[in-house]
Amino acid sequence: MNINRIKEIREDRDLYQKDVANALKIKQQQYSEYEIGKRLIPINYLSDLADFYDVSIDYLLGKTDERKPYPKSKLMK
Repeated sequence: MNINRIKEIREDRDLYQKDVANALKIKQQQYSEYEIGKRLIPINYLSDLADFYDVSIDYLLGKTDERKPYPKSKLMK
């Protein structure tokens, strides 16, 4: 995973780690460990981050440079 991507997008939005940690309902220290690659980010937090930033999980993972999230599945509506 491109751990720099989650730091870059946070900084682009002028947010602090504690802001994102609060949105995920986790401690700032835990989020910090995700950003520096000390811990792997659980899939549920990746999904929450993608929703929070309105980007795709693939963008967060560095699989694409396209920020736009994918359309919602009809199954998820």
